Amino acid sequence: MMRRKHLFLLYVVLLVLCTAAQAQKLRKDDPIWEDNDRQPIPQPAEVDDLSQLADFLENTFSHKPDNPIPRAENVNSLGEVPDSSWFTNRMSRRVLTIEELVKGPNRRKGPDTSQPWVIKGGKTQGITPGFRAHDSKGDLYFIKFDPIGYPQLATSTEVICTKFFHAFGYNVPENYIARIRREDVRIDPDAKITDENGVERKWTEDDVERIFEKVPVADDGTVQVVASFRLEGEIVGPFRYYGTRSDDPNDIFLHENRRELRGLRLLAAWLNHDDSRSVNTKDTFIKQGELGYVRHHLFDFGSCLGSGSVRIQGRRAGNEYMLEWGPILKAALTFGIWDRSWRYIDYPKHPSIGRFEADYFKPELWRPEYPNPAFERMQNEDAFWACRIIARFTDEMVRALVRTGELKDPAAEEYLVQSLIKRRDKIVRHYLAQMSPLDDFEITSQEGRAAVRFSNLGETCGLGKADSYEYQWATFDNQTGSLKPLGPVEVVAAPEIALPRAGGTGYLAVVIHTLAQSQKGWAKPVTVYLAQSPLRVVGVERE
Repeated sequence: MMRRKHLFLLYVVLLVLCTAAQAQKLRKDDPIWEDNDRQPIPQPAEVDDLSQLADFLENTFSHKPDNPIPRAENVNSLGEVPDSSWFTNRMSRRVLTIEELVKGPNRRKGPDTSQPWVIKGGKTQGITPGFRAHDSKGDLYFIKFDPIGYPQLATSTEVICTKFFHAFGYNVPENYIARIRREDVRIDPDAKITDENGVERKWTEDDVERIFEKVPVADDGTVQVVASFRLEGEIVGPFRYYGTRSDDPNDIFLHENRRELRGLRLLAAWLNHDDSRSVNTKDTFIKQGELGYVRHHLFDFGSCLGSGSVRIQGRRAGNEYMLEWGPILKAALTFGIWDRSWRYIDYPKHPSIGRFEADYFKPELWRPEYPNPAFERMQNEDAFWACRIIARFTDEMVRALVRTGELKDPAAEEYLVQSLIKRRDKIVRHYLAQMSPLDDFEITSQEGRAAVRFSNLGETCGLGKADSYEYQWATFDNQTGSLKPLGPVEVVAAPEIALPRAGGTGYLAVVIHTLAQSQKGWAKPVTVYLAQSPLRVVGVERE
């Protein structure tokens, strides 16, 4: 009986301790910068590639956001996305060098073109066919081409946008531009192909001829291709932009509530990645002995900028969903008198660029091909996270990344650079006007008095100037989440706020409002949490 009583008391104590820990807003090790989601697990079964029709129907008619939309789940106490199997902080935490940006994910020089490539498999059907091939070093690449009549359109776009998405922090393949001739390609005797009738057979020279008949050839007889180095690990299917993967115990955050997938909406809008959907993702299993973990990739950037991968972008791309009832009904009810204004955008005639522009572009109205559950749930905090990354790309960085596409037409290259700069500026102007632009909070000390110093990203980006900063200090109860004011509301002109002489070892918080006549949205509060032992910034929350 006594033993049962002791066990019961022990259970109660443990329950209280666990409940208290769960109630805490902040932990001793905050902020966390690595999500330990690479614990060893058995290899999941391969998920079949999603049907594009099924993906369209599912995302168009289901997975609508709840009201209210919950905050992103996979963020640290600063509102940042920790490194994980999904994302690695690059431009989100520091400014990369031009050399780092240009190198991107590439870890080799690209395919060797000094010797013939050997086809191992692939497809010949479709407008832009491709194949898998070994180069002379034995490296395996997937080779893709440009659509006939549009040299460099898809291949240069793929390489440029791969570098951008890598800089953002996503896992992407190594993509290289190469130039080959028909005679540079051989066929492995065992190479198999599945034709348009679903019949598997051996490759023939006629298959190769059909490929080279459908692609643009330069004056020197070469064909520009994009060579995509095989992803590390074994492919176990795409990922979805909602739910979790049931056979991956590491996948615990709902995909639609991951900040890097919500914020991807702005990054996709900047590059017009209208094809940002599940069919263009890849999960691979990275083996570590008998076990391993799943790594998640964005994949296939041929339908970005002004390229539609197999043709130039359609006029609807980025402007309206494939099925969007509002415009459909408006046109029907007015018997066609009302028409969509995007139908009449005047695009410059650059075959290597396609349909891409910045004057009509409105970032808040940008659309992918059909609704994306993560994009639909993007909140101000998610947008700020993505907007800050975009703002860090200087004009020089944009130009350097565009040059990786090796565009031969200088006028086309310059047009693309200027369009990306204009779109970047529009995104920053719109989204930084919706919330507090304060960032880079840190502790400073002068003459023995500590202070919180910060930057104003809105000022840095030239959107306006703050008149002053209104603030109030409080103690923060980490168990209840309540704030107890320490003194009155005060105002400073400079982005630095002295700490109160509160003493103690608990948490402090300061609520800051940015006052600016030109930017009313900046007045939304941002709360900064400080630990006192040792003194440091441990949390940031925005509205």
